[in-house]
Amino acid sequence: MRILYLDIDTLRPDHLGCYGYLRDTSPNIDRIAAQGVRMNNCYVSDAPCLPSRSSMFTGQFGIHTGVVNHGGLAADPRPTGRDRVFNELRTRPGLIHSLATTGLYPVSVSPFAARHSAWWFYAGWREMYNTGLNGAESAEQVVPVALDWIARNGERDNWLLHVNIWDPHTPYRAPEEFGNPFKDAPLEGWYTEEIRRRQWEGFGPGSPQEPGGGFGQPSTKPRQPSQIASMDDYRKFLDGYDCGIRYGDEWCGRIFNALADKGVLDDTVIIITSDHGEGMGELNVIGDHACADQATSRVPMIIRWPGVGGKPG
Repeated sequence: MRILYLDIDTLRPDHLGCYGYLRDTSPNIDRIAAQGVRMNNCYVSDAPCLPSRSSMFTGQFGIHTGVVNHGGLAADPRPTGRDRVFNELRTRPGLIHSLATTGLYPVSVSPFAARHSAWWFYAGWREMYNTGLNGAESAEQVVPVALDWIARNGERDNWLLHVNIWDPHTPYRAPEEFGNPFKDAPLEGWYTEEIRRRQWEGFGPGSPQEPGGGFGQPSTKPRQPSQIASMDDYRKFLDGYDCGIRYGDEWCGRIFNALADKGVLDDTVIIITSDHGEGMGELNVIGDHACADQATSRVPMIIRWPGVGGKPG
């Protein structure tokens, strides 16, 4: 068995074509979704980034591991205590170690552990590639590492390749030369000037006066305005997010093509999911993911399993 696990940070399912989005953000992901199962009601138990991946990879809720936040003791797993043995993987096996015991060879391409000082994340992997920019990477800095691994190992059997793509996360970083395929694309229309004005007076982190990613500081990224002072600013912010998805999707397509060149794409399990979504105006939050709401907690879960036909919806 071969498993490709695409872990795309900050990915809202309702901004993917296969989940009904009106913009063409995800043609490669949509193609995989059409061949597999798309789960419509997948919610993370803990959010945002650190608690969510802690929950996913340990297989436990944050209330049990102790990882419920990004700082202080609430960001570290609780000590095991008296049950701690010589090798803690026996008492806290987690997802990756559990898969490895079945004979899978697990490999991760991700800066996640370094970004959050989450050194437990390395437990169980046979190969770990830290792309070195602590989550500031763009897909062209992450995916080539995975492509190189596939070129050297793709035809082997019994591996799991985890690839962590960050482009939908603020600050929006798709290269300028990528352009804006959504320049003339419509908006969904639910966010109006009336809502924007009301939220502007609301203040608070993530509000139009200090949208997420900048923490109230002037933005240095051309795709991300410093404030949402007009509907044009909102469109620019939304376009930046959607361009991050589309740019990441293009690099996902390169991974699929590399597996096809090795002759193993049709025999590879493909899992596409995220650690959390992103506020785009819900609850007066734009470009951040700190609320326990629908926009933050709902994530895509797409599974394409060889030999199991998809039933979209």
